[in-house]
Amino acid sequence: MSKILWEASQEKKLNSNLYKYEKFISKKYNLKFNQKYSSILEWSVQNPGNFWGSIWDYCKVKGFKKKYKLTKSKIFYKNIFLPKTKLNFAENLLSKNDSTKAITFLSENGFREERNWLQLNNNVSKIINFFKKIKLKKNDRVAAYMPNCIETVETFLATASLGGIWSSCSPDFGVNGVIERFSQIKPKALFVVDKYFYNGKEINVLERVSKILKKIKSIKYLVIINYPGSKYIEDKFYYKNVISFKWHQLNKFNSKPAKFKVFDFEQELAILYSSGTTGKPKCICHRSGGVLLQHMKEHQLHCDIKENDNVFYFTTCGWMMWNWLVSALASKASIVLFDGFPMYKQNDLLLEIVDKEKITLFGVSAKYIDSLRKSKISMKNKYKLKNLKTICSTGSPLSKDGFEYIYNHIKADVHLSSISGGTDIVSCFVLGNLYEPVISGEIQNKGLGLDVDIFDDKGNSIKNIRGELVCKNSFPSMPLKFWNDKNNIKFKNAYFEKYPNIWHHGDYAKISQNGGFIIYGRSDTTLNPGGVRLGTAEIYSQVEKFEEIKDSIVVGQSWDNDIRIVLFIVLNKNYKLNEDLLFKIKKKIKENASPRHVPSKIISVLDIPRTKNGKIVELAVKNIIEGNEIKNKEALANPEVLEQFKNLKELTY
Repeated sequence: MSKILWEASQEKKLNSNLYKYEKFISKKYNLKFNQKYSSILEWSVQNPGNFWGSIWDYCKVKGFKKKYKLTKSKIFYKNIFLPKTKLNFAENLLSKNDSTKAITFLSENGFREERNWLQLNNNVSKIINFFKKIKLKKNDRVAAYMPNCIETVETFLATASLGGIWSSCSPDFGVNGVIERFSQIKPKALFVVDKYFYNGKEINVLERVSKILKKIKSIKYLVIINYPGSKYIEDKFYYKNVISFKWHQLNKFNSKPAKFKVFDFEQELAILYSSGTTGKPKCICHRSGGVLLQHMKEHQLHCDIKENDNVFYFTTCGWMMWNWLVSALASKASIVLFDGFPMYKQNDLLLEIVDKEKITLFGVSAKYIDSLRKSKISMKNKYKLKNLKTICSTGSPLSKDGFEYIYNHIKADVHLSSISGGTDIVSCFVLGNLYEPVISGEIQNKGLGLDVDIFDDKGNSIKNIRGELVCKNSFPSMPLKFWNDKNNIKFKNAYFEKYPNIWHHGDYAKISQNGGFIIYGRSDTTLNPGGVRLGTAEIYSQVEKFEEIKDSIVVGQSWDNDIRIVLFIVLNKNYKLNEDLLFKIKKKIKENASPRHVPSKIISVLDIPRTKNGKIVELAVKNIIEGNEIKNKEALANPEVLEQFKNLKELTY
């Protein structure tokens, strides 16, 4: 049964950006939508040129737009949006220049600092002039091995302003992980922090730099930044063949407002990386204009971000949500950056920040929401959260229990916008909107302009049946290319191998009878016992309900010419995996998922392997238990835990 958890009042709907946009296109194209999201969605898909052109106009993008809005191609990824249009990405993000707040930085240890718009503009100008001194040219790469701090944002904006290509890794990446990524793109300059803090521990980053420079010969300039609110670690290293600077030395450069040069809509903006858990990370190159339009659409029309809003997404700058967060500046909102452990000294640290900083949009992973739920803390009486309008959840499927926990224990009157997309598109395929109700366990609808569907293996569109999430039409935030991918071979294999000329995203999902989306996990980690495809999310949603269980991971093991389901669990303190708990777990999964979902084996382990972004790595565990080599342990935050999955006696019978 569908359970409606929340619906925006008519007053909220009429005051929304979505309603203003509806009136905007109704007047421009002589249309009527009557606050019906499905009608606006249908128009946006059927009229891509007019739709994406209208996003430019409605969001008041700075630049030069030609009237001809779409160059069509029979090849999916060769459709060109807004041809001959020019803009400067950084100019659009530096959307104000006054004394109001632009960015707030908070570290886990309580250090806080602000930058107003005037300071932000001035600092970006200084870095631009530094880049000009070192002769940074269009398409030169700038790499950052940096925490989620204001200096990272400033460097990104300065890079984009000159047509440089940005790429970042958070400092929790090990040396080999950084080298694997940055060596592929050959950056000219590297920005690096001297240290960072995580759960009270100080970690030295400077001692890694010599090893990185030794392996990446393209780096000619190094800028060292001290972690905000702390003293510099004394730099005892000599960097051969590299000219190094301290961050404060950049202050001597001129801060006069930059004159922004405009670039093509297709100009390279940033290189992001696939997780790298199945091999060398793919370098996904994104374009400036498409990312800007897609982000402004999502921020303003789907998340209702307005001028002077306070947007806070918990992320590192090694995850695509960092790029998404920073782009909120283009909507004249301020952003809040947090660096450190999200539960440092208290489980609800992030919610305390939401309350104190008057956050309007709060974004976290589904795993974080589940951790709060398991802590059994009710926030309703502790924090008022007066300003909070929207909660976004991504990273993994949010369970029905997670949905309901938010409304019962965090805030009743809030738009819970579960979103799903990925690094591949640096944005979302499915997400929320204020016209439709929030239904427990479901993502509300498709993103405007995106013809998202679910296909069976033969390429037929299916409803209320699980299958492959696809997008049937082109969109401007498609990757421009993979770096060093001659003839787009890796690119085509990644997205267009399964269905000719249709974007295959690799998510196992279903469109519900309400038109909402339910994500069941990644396609490559779905389970196939007896040849029947099952989503891992259905098992996780049941296991998460046990107070005895802290964490879990489920995989399919090849066994006796079939696949059997193996569930690994991490127990909370003072609990043991006995016959009683085994029975309860199996009974819960059987009753609430299906008998087919019941694991053949349930095994207790000490920890679960995760990527740097906190996502569990099912494929790595599957490979380990089947005796296959793990190609890229550097992609994991805790590769050492894989050892416990080797040669398990329980998996030999």
